[in-house]
Order: sequence, then C-alpha cells, then structure tokens
Amino acid sequence: MEKLAGEMVRVGTRGSQLARTQTGHVIDQLKHHGFRVEEVIISTRGDQKQTVPIAQIGNDGVFVRELEKALLEERIDMAVHSLKDLPTAMTPGLELACTPPRATPFDVLVSRDGALLHDLPEGARVGTASIRRRIQLQAIRPDLQIVAIRGNVDSRLKRIDTRELDAVVLAAAGLERLGLAERITELLGPPEFFPAVAQGALVIQIKETNKRVREIIKPIHDIETYLATISERALLAALAGGCLAPIGSWGKFGVNGDLSLGGCVLSDAGGKVEMLTALSASQVHDLESACALGRNVAEKLLNQGAQKLLDSMRDGGEQSR
Repeated sequence: MEKLAGEMVRVGTRGSQLARTQTGHVIDQLKHHGFRVEEVIISTRGDQKQTVPIAQIGNDGVFVRELEKALLEERIDMAVHSLKDLPTAMTPGLELACTPPRATPFDVLVSRDGALLHDLPEGARVGTASIRRRIQLQAIRPDLQIVAIRGNVDSRLKRIDTRELDAVVLAAAGLERLGLAERITELLGPPEFFPAVAQGALVIQIKETNKRVREIIKPIHDIETYLATISERALLAALAGGCLAPIGSWGKFGVNGDLSLGGCVLSDAGGKVEMLTALSASQVHDLESACALGRNVAEKLLNQGAQKLLDSMRDGGEQSR
C-alpha cells in the first residue's frame, strides 16, 4: 500500500448533487490514505430523463450502464454507485470490489407540518417515485393519495414547502449525506416498511483485472456491510427480481455474530394490496454463507406465494426501485 500512495486515481460518478456528495465521501477517504484523485462526472440515462418514470426508461441499470462502459474502456479506474441501483447480474469484466460502511438503510417520512405517518390528515397527498414505497404506504394508510414524483432531493422537498404535497418518502441516507437530516419527520422501518435491497450502501466497482485499484480501496472496505448486502442481493436474485422489482430487504448483524435477514414481496395488482414477509438468521462469515441466507429467505417467500405476486406486478407493467 505504501508503494501506491501518491498515485492518481480516476473516480467516476453520476453528476447529481447526491451522487457527487456520496462520491465525495469516498474521495475524502482515498485522499486520507495518500492518493491523488480526479473526479470524472458521467451522465446516465436515468439522469437524462428526469420526468420519465424509471420503469419506462429501461430495465435494470439505468443509473449505472454509462459508468460501467467508462470502466471497461478504462476512462476511469473506479465507479462509485448506490448499491441498490446495480442489477444482481454482474457485467462481464467488472466486479464489486469494495463496500464502505453503510449509512442508515431505511426510508423516512418528511411531512410539511411535522405529522407522523399515522397522524397525516385523511386523504393527505404523499409523494414517492417508488412502487415499493407506494404499496407499503397503502398497506398502512389506504386513504392516502400517493403522488408519483421524480427529480432530485431538493425538488422533492420543495413540493412540500410549496404545499403541493403534505409529505414525501425518501431514503434516510440521501438526506443524511446531503446534510438535510433535520428535515426527517419519521424513520420508516421493518416490519411495516422494508427498504430497498442494499439501500444506504455505496459500492466501488472496478475492472476485474485492475489489481492496482483493488489494493488501493482495501482500507475503506467494510466486511459487515459487504456480507449483509450480499445476502440481500442473493435474496433478490433468487426471486428473479431486478433492482426495479417491488421487493424489500434488510440484513443486520447481532451481537452474537448472526446475520438476521428480513425480506418482503409486494403487490397492489388489481387494487388489492398484498405484502408477504419472511425472516431468517444464521452465522455468516463469507460470500457462500451470505448467499445461502439470502436464498433461504427467498425460498420462504416463494413458499408463501411470492412468485404469484411478482408475476401479477409484471403483468401489470409496473416495477419500482
């Protein structure tokens, strides 16, 4: 590592304020370890079409493909992603080499008058771009009007401030990283509200032949974040649900070293809100055991009828982050 200190590293990122802020945390850590860093901003399809629902832009990978292309063409040495944006099927020639410590994995409610979810007025207008969030909101408060919104964090918060919406649901990690944690009204967590798979986690993707960069990023890798998110992504893969599917999951290590993994599959096809949940725990210490736990929880969900729910949502043409 000492031999590598002082070398230049080209770090690819999306151009949004949140993406650059997240990448900035990684860059700061690399600089702390003695490396020089060049930030390379790359625009993705998901960034270019802010007014179009994500599911209409394409399937998985709408926020990552252009960054992956830059990696393969060696225009950048590493790419920083939100791990929840990455498909479970890895692009040939690339690898997920490092997961820094995870931020808060849950969703949050930001309301105009500080009202909690259960206290919002009847028929309140709540904004979200996610069908996973929409269905869970409907399960808790079927009277709410769910408004589909896209755009950056600031634009979503502005719709509360201008009284267009009563509340929005966002990822806690994004608000925290942008220094907007004071806007959080309520943390929404399991068992009522599952986050997206790998929510709150960043990942550094590299070209699999790039041994130099793999060595450079070793000091910022967090093994518990890696194993928990591997388990969550194994659950998602076993359900054949891409990163746009209405599936939630969250893994957490306990004091005894067990990893507890919960998951949910959601549907509101035909106007009927359904939510299946499952939980399992085991000793997880490597890639194989993490994947086995994810597959175990997925099997429990499938035994409850998860495939039927997922098929009903696909037939309806709806998927969600």
